[in-house]
Amino acid sequence: MPYSEPTNLAIVACPGGEAFANAVIVHLRNMYKHRFALKTDVISKRYQLTKNDLIRRINLDSDVQMSDVCMRGSVDGYRPPIFKVKARFTYFMNGEFKTELLDSIRGKDVYIFQDCENHEKLPLNEGNNLISLSVNDHVISMLVTIDAVQEAGAKTITLVLPVYPYSRQHKKKGREGLTARMLGHIYENMGVTRIITLDLHSREIINSFSLTQLENLHASYQIIRELGKCVDLNNKTEDLIVVSPDTGAIDRNKFYAAGLKLPLAMIYKERDYSIVTQDAHSTNIKSIKLLGDVNGKVAFMADDMLGTGGTLLKAMEYLRTQGATKVIAAISLPFFTGNAIEQFDEAYKNGLFYRIIGTNAVYHEDLLKREWYISTDVSGLFANVIMRVYHNQSISGLLDNRGIIEKLLK
Repeated sequence: MPYSEPTNLAIVACPGGEAFANAVIVHLRNMYKHRFALKTDVISKRYQLTKNDLIRRINLDSDVQMSDVCMRGSVDGYRPPIFKVKARFTYFMNGEFKTELLDSIRGKDVYIFQDCENHEKLPLNEGNNLISLSVNDHVISMLVTIDAVQEAGAKTITLVLPVYPYSRQHKKKGREGLTARMLGHIYENMGVTRIITLDLHSREIINSFSLTQLENLHASYQIIRELGKCVDLNNKTEDLIVVSPDTGAIDRNKFYAAGLKLPLAMIYKERDYSIVTQDAHSTNIKSIKLLGDVNGKVAFMADDMLGTGGTLLKAMEYLRTQGATKVIAAISLPFFTGNAIEQFDEAYKNGLFYRIIGTNAVYHEDLLKREWYISTDVSGLFANVIMRVYHNQSISGLLDNRGIIEKLLK
């Protein structure tokens, strides 16, 4: 029975990805228990067995197939799978990392979780040290963990990366490296079978892989669900319009406009690329033009990631000057680096925007305390994909979620 212990699905959570992994595991436990109940109900009726007899047979079959002599779990009841692998992460004072797996994973399909944009203080060295790690620290910690999992005899290795690190370094304009591609080659050479990520910055990164499969998930359903709590999506009480904040985000916002059946506008920005932005106040934008009409309407913008936030603040301010009654933004990967949170606090007080919808793909405690910030949970989406991938089931309905968005609007 694939929905009961023992299972070969194992999760190793790096320090940065532990919060997200724990949220996914909660969903996995509920989903496995629900599917076990459904399947036992169908099989018991089909073969005219009582549920108690069927569950005993399932547990007997599991015990017979188990390689361990020592049996565990109830004979008469459902055995919830134990997904999380116990591990010890050591951070040495010279900056090196070490990962030790405390449970056997030989022959298992291992899913390694890492949130490379988690800059909160994390407990390392068995909780003796609280350390805030950089993106580079998280990447090295993940590589060390991949090596440990490989050495421990895992059957397959899947990386679960809510944020794909270095995804903005995917194009070569001069004497610079393609770091997104380089990391992809490293993952593949280390034996990574699959990568599951959210709203990849550029589809070109998928071309970096020959054997490794990359599953790029989208948070549009979760974002629209939260947007519906803020405004009337049926346009009965408020007039809505989707606005692309720049030319790079036009496809994303076109998807929202088509799904919500709303008009689409676009902001065009003339930039001076000799200027390098340092914070939310400094931008390289010289002038802004709007293609469309937002006067008297609620403007909704969507983008994949937010760093210092200077570009988004500029767009919000411009939309308000053009007569937008409310400005709502959706960000799949809310980094909020530097002093971005403080700058958005100030902009919110000045009435430049109404709400920002982000996901929990990036762990950020300060954001959750803000009145203007709404966090939507994508851990259930990841759990669903992981379970389907593990059981060799189709995930196309989760990758192209226009169907469930249409049902939500109805």
